[in-house]
Amino acid sequence: MPPSIAFETPLEFTTGSADSSAEEMLGYYKTMYTLRRMEILADNLYKAQKIRGFCHLYDGQEAIAVGMEAALTKDDSVVTSYRDHAHQVTRGQVGNTPSMESVHSVLAELMGKVTGCAKGKGGSMHMYLREHNFFGGNGIVGAQAPTGTGLAFAHQYAGRPNVAVTMFGDGASNQGQLFEAMNMAKLWKLPMIYVCENNHYGMGTSTERSSAQMASEGDYYTRGASFGVPGIKVDGMDVLCVRESFAAAKEYALQHGPIYLECDTYRYHGHSMSDPGITYRTRAEIKETKAARDPIELAKHRLVSNGWATEAELKKIDKELRKGVEAAGAQADADPVPPDSDLNVNVFTKPVFVRGIELPNSFIPA
Repeated sequence: MPPSIAFETPLEFTTGSADSSAEEMLGYYKTMYTLRRMEILADNLYKAQKIRGFCHLYDGQEAIAVGMEAALTKDDSVVTSYRDHAHQVTRGQVGNTPSMESVHSVLAELMGKVTGCAKGKGGSMHMYLREHNFFGGNGIVGAQAPTGTGLAFAHQYAGRPNVAVTMFGDGASNQGQLFEAMNMAKLWKLPMIYVCENNHYGMGTSTERSSAQMASEGDYYTRGASFGVPGIKVDGMDVLCVRESFAAAKEYALQHGPIYLECDTYRYHGHSMSDPGITYRTRAEIKETKAARDPIELAKHRLVSNGWATEAELKKIDKELRKGVEAAGAQADADPVPPDSDLNVNVFTKPVFVRGIELPNSFIPA
C-alpha cells in the first residue's frame, strides 16, 4: 500500500516501503524483459531496413510503463509521446503476463503491416488501443498534454471514477501548452496525472542545457507549484516505486485534482534510430547507468534475494520470452501490407447532422 502522504506543493516522494509477492515480481520481470527484447529486435529490424521512418525506442525506461499499469485499470486513460511501443504492449496486457499478441501488433505496425495495431498506417509514433483507453503516441512534442487533460475532463463529466495520464519527456516539459493545460486542470480539479519521463536528454540536449530550472535546481516535479499542483519525484527505474507513486497519485487526483510526477529514468538507445546516442554522452555513462540502475536487473535481484526464483530459472524464462518475441517478429515480417483498397479507409466519414447542423468529425462518437 502507498505510504500515508500529506500532499503539499511541491512534494518529494522518495521514501517509503512497498509490498510485493513472488507472482507479482515475476510478472513485472517478465513484462519488462519482453519489452526490452522487443525494442532490441526493433533496433535490428530497422538496421535491416524492415522498419522505415521514425522509430523511438524505450529500452531502459521499462519500469515506468509496467509500474504504471500495475497501479491503474484499463478504464483509466493514457496518452503518451512518440516513444510509445512499450505502452501499447502494457495497455494491451491483461493480468500479469506479457502479451505476445500485443508484441506482434507493435512489430507489425512498425513494419507497416495490415496486422499492426493501427493497420500499418500509424507506424512508430501513432499506436492506438481504444478498447483499453490508450489514445496512442503523439508526434507533436507536448501536444499530448491538452489531449490528456481533455480525457480527464471526459471522466469527470461522465462521473467515472477514473483518471487520465498524459506522459511526456523532459524535452516537452518546456512546452507552453503543458502549462496551459495544467492551469485548466487545476481550475476544474480534473482527475489528471501529468508524468514527465525524465531520461535526461531531449533529443541530444541534456536537461541542464535546455531548462533553466534544471540548471539551477535540478528538478521538474516542482513545475506545477505556480498552479497549486503538487509534485512527486519518482525513481523511474524501480518498478515498485513507480507502482506505489502512481497508486498514491491516482488516489489524490480523484479527490483533489491534478498532480505531477517526475519519473527519473534513462534511455539506452539514442533519441531515435537516426541518433547514435553517443555524440552527446559517453559510452561509459550508458554502461555505468545500466550497471547501477537497470530496472530488469533490479527486479531480478529482488526475485533471487527473496528466494522467489533462481538464476537458472530466470535464464530459462529469458530464453522462452526471447523466442516468443522473435516469433512475433517473424510473423509480423511475413504478414501482408495493407491492400491499395485501404488507402482511403478510416480517412473520410459521412457527415452527421443534428437538427440540420453538420457536426465536425471530432464530435462524432466512436
